[in-house]
Amino acid sequence: MKTLLALLAAGKLGKVALTGGSMLISIVAYSFIFGWWYAIGFVLLIFVHEMGHFIAARQRGLDVGAPTFIPFVGAWIALKEQPLDVENEAYIGFAGPFAGTLAALVVYYLSRTYDSNLLLALAYSGFFINLFNLIPVSPLDGGRISAVLTPRIWFLGVPMLLGFFFYFPSPMLLVLAILAFPQLKLAWNYDPEDENNKGYYAISAEDRLTYSLYYIGLVVFLSVMTYNIHQVLGRGY
Repeated sequence: MKTLLALLAAGKLGKVALTGGSMLISIVAYSFIFGWWYAIGFVLLIFVHEMGHFIAARQRGLDVGAPTFIPFVGAWIALKEQPLDVENEAYIGFAGPFAGTLAALVVYYLSRTYDSNLLLALAYSGFFINLFNLIPVSPLDGGRISAVLTPRIWFLGVPMLLGFFFYFPSPMLLVLAILAFPQLKLAWNYDPEDENNKGYYAISAEDRLTYSLYYIGLVVFLSVMTYNIHQVLGRGY
């Protein structure tokens, strides 16, 4: 898989080919477990999530690479320029789950319209992965958004990750824990009086309140939708 991705990049096929090629690899991989139609829908939901980040980064004038997919890990966009402050980082971080939630909501209404178990399962997956991404720990989107309060809030996400690992043991969660460790170390040593921190984490009280309300509202909505659909699927919709 790494070789194929390297060939796509080295062959100068461009960002579209790299994104399309890695999406195809993911679809094939997921199809072996979940079937073709679910695999296609699931990858498209992730694509919409990542495009939310991509568009938001472009709106803020940042150079950003197209989405790249890795099966059973997810996808990401490569920020070639880092946000200059926490407000920009929160804006870009929020855009992904917001776009992903809208996409899952569309799939949910289609599932009810056409009485489709497949679409309902896809809607559940869409709501769930966006909810998971809002756990307040870096490098997840929730960590990027919640940092408008303080990076030390990331420690609230640690028991949530442990809970997920207990109920859904997965190598992906181990990878996430490895990526989160240096961020948590930085949060532990965070000094709000440091001049660099003062500059990066400077944000108005109004913006801080706005992002906090948006974050909480999205978490509540996704939690309700995930729970309700889970109950319906459990009854054999």
